[in-house]
Amino acid sequence: MSKSPLILALLFAATGAFAQQGNPGGHFVENWDLDGDGQVTLAEATERRGDVFLTFDADENGVLTAEEHDLFDEARKQDMEQNGMGHGGGQRNPANGMLREVTDTNGDGNVTREEFMDAVPAWFAGMDRNGDNVVTTADFGRG
Repeated sequence: MSKSPLILALLFAATGAFAQQGNPGGHFVENWDLDGDGQVTLAEATERRGDVFLTFDADENGVLTAEEHDLFDEARKQDMEQNGMGHGGGQRNPANGMLREVTDTNGDGNVTREEFMDAVPAWFAGMDRNGDNVVTTADFGRG
């Protein structure tokens, strides 16, 4: 399968979570909620995050090299700028949980699929502000 624009949209939905006027997190939930029930489960977030990894693993070797991760970082940065999110989009921006410094646990400059996916539970818990084991738009509002 080629790198689909839909998969890229999933990444951008993560970065655009705070960009929607009046409905913070709505775009994230809409794009990461696989069964359409208005909430994102850990399983859904894990599946979608795996898709994001595959999108940027250009040589499909299970490792985001420094060059591949640079492209990933640039795509995320451009999307945040296009969505009016400036520098980082806030502490609880879902995209921040995909930063190289978060996922490169051994510090070698490369991010393996295992490293990227092992970060999912903490990333998800950080978004699940009320601790109910699902992420909804309520988790993104003021608090």
